[in-house]
Amino acid sequence: MLRTKIAGIGKYVPENIVTNNDLLKYMDTSDEWIQERTGIKERRYAHRTKETTTTMGIEAAKVAIERAGITPQDIDFIIFATLSPDYYFPGCGVLLQREMKMGEIGALDIRNQCSGFVYGLSIADQFIKTGMYKNILLVGSEKHSFGLDFTTRGRNVTVIFGDGAGAVVLQPTTNENQGILSTHLHSDGADAEVLAMYNPGTHANYWKENLNSFDEAEIGQMFISHDMINNAQIFPNMDGQTVFKKAVVKFPEVIMEALSKNNLSTTDINLLVPHQANLRIAQFVQQKLKLSDDQVFNNIQKYGNTTAASIPIALCEAFELGKVNEGDLICLAAFGSGFTWGSALLRW
Repeated sequence: MLRTKIAGIGKYVPENIVTNNDLLKYMDTSDEWIQERTGIKERRYAHRTKETTTTMGIEAAKVAIERAGITPQDIDFIIFATLSPDYYFPGCGVLLQREMKMGEIGALDIRNQCSGFVYGLSIADQFIKTGMYKNILLVGSEKHSFGLDFTTRGRNVTVIFGDGAGAVVLQPTTNENQGILSTHLHSDGADAEVLAMYNPGTHANYWKENLNSFDEAEIGQMFISHDMINNAQIFPNMDGQTVFKKAVVKFPEVIMEALSKNNLSTTDINLLVPHQANLRIAQFVQQKLKLSDDQVFNNIQKYGNTTAASIPIALCEAFELGKVNEGDLICLAAFGSGFTWGSALLRW
């Protein structure tokens, strides 16, 4: 039986380091305030005009492809996860395919925000197991800094996010002691507006009962308007407390779902790599599952929340630090906007 293995992994983070103190130039905050609530000390911001979501994804992909021992022309399918694409359309997948001079292969762009990498891994797993593709490139990349509100008004969201990219090359294996064991995906749209970017969009106030701040008639008539800009309705919106409360329930649930499916327990996990949303969430999950510090890898302190890129960046860094070894049981788990959440269990 075919399984899906990670044959190569890579990451890219911009050179520009932005500390919590650097943000004091733009908003009323403090290093202590940010660290207490999120655990973040610094993040990376891409160059405004010389780097894009796609170009960062390409840099991560180059490393993953080289480590897999193949060339870009060997890739036969692309999956690109992001919430911050270069263009509204087309997606980043075709831009990467063009720049890396790949063949006329399929390119799938997915919008699952913080769960994007886990969702992409699950999709790739199905293609690999059926024998449809042999070298799938899965990329998670984000350029958040281009669309954040750098004022005190927007600090609750802005201080959390950073830029970066991660990528993996996925291949089939017949080794029963290697590869993806199972993936588990969920969603619940009841609180979709709790963590969302409403505008620009085509909703035209259709969901008005959920959009309490949308009072101007003009907003219901236009794709983007001066009122949207003036009232800061073109920036991400988040109810942090609601997200936290939901995340600390769903994270442990979906991790245990993966373990139960494979008749394993938390003591079998060599490394849990959670989506880097908030260090406090990760610490809560670790405590609830009674995992040791050696069993959990976090790097949000250095990079902030890089959404679809956070798991592959963290997994790659753990690999480079020697914390991921052949035969290790690795659990990946994510929760984010939608709400969507998921987990993947694999043998390295």
